Amino acid sequence: MENYPISLSGTPEEKPETGLQPDIIYPPKYEKKKKAGSAWLQSAVSLAAYLLLGYYIFNSYKMLLVITAIVLLHELGHFFAMKYYRYRDLGIFFIPLLGAYVSGSKREVSQKQSAVILLAGPLPGMLLGIGFLLLEKYTQQSYYPFNIALSQIAVFLILLNLINLLPVYPLDGGQLLNRVFLDEEGLISKIFIFISIALMCWAAWQINYVLLIFPLMMILRLRGDSQMNNLDKRIEESGINADTSYEELPDEDYWKMRTILIEEHPDFKNIDQGPPYSYSDKEEKIMTTIQSLLHRHLIQDVSVPGKIFIMLIWVAALASPWLVEMDLSFFNRFSR
Repeated sequence: MENYPISLSGTPEEKPETGLQPDIIYPPKYEKKKKAGSAWLQSAVSLAAYLLLGYYIFNSYKMLLVITAIVLLHELGHFFAMKYYRYRDLGIFFIPLLGAYVSGSKREVSQKQSAVILLAGPLPGMLLGIGFLLLEKYTQQSYYPFNIALSQIAVFLILLNLINLLPVYPLDGGQLLNRVFLDEEGLISKIFIFISIALMCWAAWQINYVLLIFPLMMILRLRGDSQMNNLDKRIEESGINADTSYEELPDEDYWKMRTILIEEHPDFKNIDQGPPYSYSDKEEKIMTTIQSLLHRHLIQDVSVPGKIFIMLIWVAALASPWLVEMDLSFFNRFSR
């Protein structure tokens, strides 16, 4: 039985008519305006900053160019592998004093493809370095490109890429271990990342405090992952299908996810939720956050024999300095 309000005269009032609620208008979800060549312009700017700051570290600009070429060769290996597997929004970005990285996006991530991409960075440089050492060994001659001994360039090619293969996250070796041999969402993976943070802190204490930026970034990432997990729960409870790509995400779901972000994320608390809905000056950042909340698929497509094969390649690469009997005496002098 329905309850009606009572009038002052003691007789039931007529039930008020409720008009139809006006339909909520959902504007199209935000799309970032792509500027031709913007990624390459950012890459060029980051490279210029990398060279400028690197000049104050190395005594010789020639050695700086050699190191930069080694880093670029490494990142190009990742870049072309990702391009082959149709990653989008690719770009190479240099971090002054630290190195470089390749960025790209793909919804369905394969273990097999990930292994190829991660190994495509360090292996070409290591093979080139081994080739240089064998060239001098079998020709019995010394070569000096840019007035630098070819054997020295070979040592840098091998060692810098070997360091990247160490099983410490976020190095290539650590990512390979985490992606192919561990469950990224499991407890063991989280323990591995905390161990990596501790090792990175120890390395910074032993080598240079600038390296503390890596464990700091990892800690911030873990904090961000925790926040994203809370957002995932809210989105799931609201009935929004996050198992989709951004292109297929309905406009209505975009604005509903946006409302959840404004309510939960401290960076967006001062933004008007709507309706009516309108873009804010932080809309690009909102879009990027929503894209990261859409579920990524990790395809488990590496069999046990495949994992053994990858492990053999990995171990052989780590052992390469001893397999080719590399002379490290020059490096000891250089590092003093």
